[in-house]
Amino acid sequence: MNLQTLKTDFLESCEIEKGLSQLTIRNYDFYLSRFLDWSRIQKPEEILSDTIRHYRLRLNRYQNKQGRSLSRVTQNYHLIALRSFLKYLAKRDIRTLSPEKIELPKTAEREIEALNREELENLLAAPFQTNFPIFIKTRDQAILETLFSTGLRVSELASLTREQVNLKYDEFTIRGKGNKLRLVFLSESAKESLKNWLALRRDNADYLFVRYNKKKQADEISGLKPLTVRSIERLIKRYANLCGINKKVTPHVLRHTFATDLLRNHADIRSVQKMLGHANIGTTQIYTHVADAELREIHKKYHGKWRK
Repeated sequence: MNLQTLKTDFLESCEIEKGLSQLTIRNYDFYLSRFLDWSRIQKPEEILSDTIRHYRLRLNRYQNKQGRSLSRVTQNYHLIALRSFLKYLAKRDIRTLSPEKIELPKTAEREIEALNREELENLLAAPFQTNFPIFIKTRDQAILETLFSTGLRVSELASLTREQVNLKYDEFTIRGKGNKLRLVFLSESAKESLKNWLALRRDNADYLFVRYNKKKQADEISGLKPLTVRSIERLIKRYANLCGINKKVTPHVLRHTFATDLLRNHADIRSVQKMLGHANIGTTQIYTHVADAELREIHKKYHGKWRK
């Protein structure tokens, strides 16, 4: 069996057996296609340690038309996809290179960017500081409040339906990474903003957050399409710029802010892990560094001043 066919089988296995998201599957497809196009290898037994070594050199030296190279993290993503593919082949007893032969280079510790309280308050209030149509202002405030209240990933938010979010309760279930279910919670301000948003809706579209179409009024029955992940990213960037926030603000920064806010207020890390939907506690522990940094500043400011 050739590698192109096996790659297709692997991607189908990722979808059906592992329940990976379509975004992850598309990324795996891209990374593996890049490897196969570069190596021109046809059979799994032709993948050797030397092949991987030369491929790593290729990734490290790669530059696009603009002269930009691949970050160490992106290089690792290519190798992670390849290693996962080799694990799949090994599981099927197909002779190839052992996945353990692919070691990932160390990357710099991930820096977490979170908003401080003033920045957050300004961002949450930003939609109603504009002269945008009421449909957009109300929708966008509901998006911002929901992201901060729940810590949802942007893909999870974009896929929400009206049926999922029952405002009689302060919680709802989301299907996240790896097809895993988790419970998320709504603050009073998030609930209020969602109520205001749904009160404006006269359409029967299933999705919770839909696009504004100047040609279609908000009271039309159908034709409103859901907001895309990219649209949500753009609107958050727009409001951050309007507020004068000197940071790159993305939906994931609001997720970071959600986590650090809980930890600053002494939430236990296991609970935060569950709310974020992290499979590994180590992923959640990254956020403790932000909370610890704030404590460090407090210690520096107030400790031992009488000894001066």
